[in-house]
Amino acid sequence: MTQHDNDPAWPDHKPTALLVLADGTVLEGFGLGAEGHAVGEVCFNTAMTGYEEILTDPSYAGQLITFTFPHIGNVGTNEEDIETVNMAATPGARGVILRTAITDPSNYRATKHLDAWLKARGIIGLSGIDTRALTALIRSKGMPNAVIAHSKTGEFDLHGLKEEAREWPGLEGMDLVPMVTSGQRFTWDETPWLWDKGFGHQESPEFNVVAIDYGIKRNILRLLAGVGCKVTVVPATTSAEDILAMKPDGVFLSNGPGDPAATGKYAVPVIQDVIKSGTPTFGICLGHQMLGLAVGAKTKKMHQGHHGANHPVKDETTGKVEITSMNHGFAVDEKTLPKGATQTHISLFDGSNCGIQLDGKPVFSVQYHPEASPGPRDSHYLFQRFADLMRQKKSA
Repeated sequence: MTQHDNDPAWPDHKPTALLVLADGTVLEGFGLGAEGHAVGEVCFNTAMTGYEEILTDPSYAGQLITFTFPHIGNVGTNEEDIETVNMAATPGARGVILRTAITDPSNYRATKHLDAWLKARGIIGLSGIDTRALTALIRSKGMPNAVIAHSKTGEFDLHGLKEEAREWPGLEGMDLVPMVTSGQRFTWDETPWLWDKGFGHQESPEFNVVAIDYGIKRNILRLLAGVGCKVTVVPATTSAEDILAMKPDGVFLSNGPGDPAATGKYAVPVIQDVIKSGTPTFGICLGHQMLGLAVGAKTKKMHQGHHGANHPVKDETTGKVEITSMNHGFAVDEKTLPKGATQTHISLFDGSNCGIQLDGKPVFSVQYHPEASPGPRDSHYLFQRFADLMRQKKSA
């Protein structure tokens, strides 16, 4: 029996989503999430869990994420695992690229299917392409600029999409922090989630901490509260004078998106004044990079970046190895670290810098995400280290 094109026995597999790379390469797939199109830098993430946290991490603003793990969506989504604090800001990732269609949720905590959640968040998705091949392309050629597009009709202005992908300037030189930072200061007292209890609240804080919000994540704030901090979150452009007027026991420099050198134009002078004040200071991710800039080091764009939950990092001060979560496309150039800034952590994947501390000063930072808990909680000690520095300063 011969099947014909209009025979319903043969389903219509017309592509409803495209990934158009800046070099003109077009990858066809099937759309999910929101309709429309978005431009960004394509990176790959190797995590097998935590997709909701990843998709709401403000550090991913300006990026399109392809997951190397093929089955995404299997635990659904919920209101507790969102990482962005400013729900009115850019949601984080501009698009998501999957190998297979979204799996139905099968977890008791799920409140919404990932596809419906993506639609509500305005995130464009694509499935049905060979994500291993895309990952191999990124590994060999670097992270490409691209446009992701989804149309239920399968109709696209391909010429226009190619033009947009080719003309997008990329993340180098781009300050994305204004898109994700909070518009006004606020306080935070929620503590980490406990099994069968949910989140708690810090009722008797020992420390007054000011967190500069370059795109801060909720679980960072929870872990700060968990070691005894009353946290006041301030916008990224807050002056050092205003920060120090709050008489903080410590200052936290948050994660965030974009090129640290671009954000550093207004953030670095503030960080320098905080360091001069002798206030204990702790930075993560973008905060780490800008601390490096503040002491005279330089940052550089990475070939493929570090994005995943399985990155080994060596603590050179103890010799221990931590399994960490990472999300960064820029890094501190360890060769440019000045005298007085000691490298404390390195990536065991490529030897890149993952931590610094300032000699004789209560100031340190790490490139990775110690709050992300990708299974092991190897790096939670850093929050206690920050608390110990503040305690020592107060008792001095």
